[in-house]
Amino acid sequence: MAQSAPPMTFKVRRNPPETIFPAKPTPRDFKPLSDIDDQEGIRFQVSMILFYGQNPKMENKNPASVIREALANVLVFYYPFAGRLKEGPAKKLMVDCTGEGVLFIEAKADVTLKQFGEALYPPFSYMEELLYDVPGSGGIVDSPLMLFQVSYIYILQIIPLEFKNAFTLRSSCKVLMCTIKIN
Repeated sequence: MAQSAPPMTFKVRRNPPETIFPAKPTPRDFKPLSDIDDQEGIRFQVSMILFYGQNPKMENKNPASVIREALANVLVFYYPFAGRLKEGPAKKLMVDCTGEGVLFIEAKADVTLKQFGEALYPPFSYMEELLYDVPGSGGIVDSPLMLFQVSYIYILQIIPLEFKNAFTLRSSCKVLMCTIKIN
């Protein structure tokens, strides 16, 4: 059983949510969900938090910019994810492949990875503090199918430092936390 981290407070500074569109035009059509995927009992959102150390090969690149560009490119091939769920006859769900895009947020948290505790297993005590629930994105129907939040947190305890300098730290001193909310 995972130990819970001691109570703490920290601030997360988020840029306004933005929409990432497919990099190229995509087909406009409807994709009905299978009967297995269309069950009313599984119509909910799933949140994940993934922690990544910075790759030394990417030292001079902004991870959020790389992810933005990669999302735009991958949405060309996986274009239904850039659409919206709609209800058809008899409440049958289908993806309306509209190309409306997915939500993306870049954030910085003034917390170290160590402060979260040794075990980073569910239930994660600080999920609500780290994840931003974009108004209007909480539903299943007519909402973006995915929300990505890229947050920067520190791996090591750093002597007080302004966030504007966080990007100049050595690569071993920061971690990218990617949170994904999937309908």
